[in-house]
Amino acid sequence: MFIRIESSSAVPIYRQIIDQIKYQIASGGLRVGDRLPSVRELARQLPVNQNTVLKAYDLLAREGLLNRRQGDGTFVEDAPPALKKSERIKQLSAVLAQVAAQAVHFEITPDQLHDLLDRQIKTLSQGDQHNE
Repeated sequence: MFIRIESSSAVPIYRQIIDQIKYQIASGGLRVGDRLPSVRELARQLPVNQNTVLKAYDLLAREGLLNRRQGDGTFVEDAPPALKKSERIKQLSAVLAQVAAQAVHFEITPDQLHDLLDRQIKTLSQGDQHNE
């Protein structure tokens, strides 16, 4: 598992960890049952405070994406519990608000941003087809 932290980003570090783990799960880089580094190990690799990693892991576990087994480790969960569509839209809207702010900051036009999003969705969709 590879995670890169942007310390100059306005996005909190725990959120960067969450977003990158979610991306790796969605893209197939992390699969059901895969073991994640321990809190201590990931904090050392990044380097960040252990509480930051713990917060990210706990939030992902609450969403049903990770399973934290005391004394055994943290694992990618089989399937997250179904969220209501309104909750999924709310969560995605928050992520897109951050992306939109970055796009404005980087002077990316709406058309360029749409193209980037379309390419990412296409890449993920192709990855799903290869995993079948």
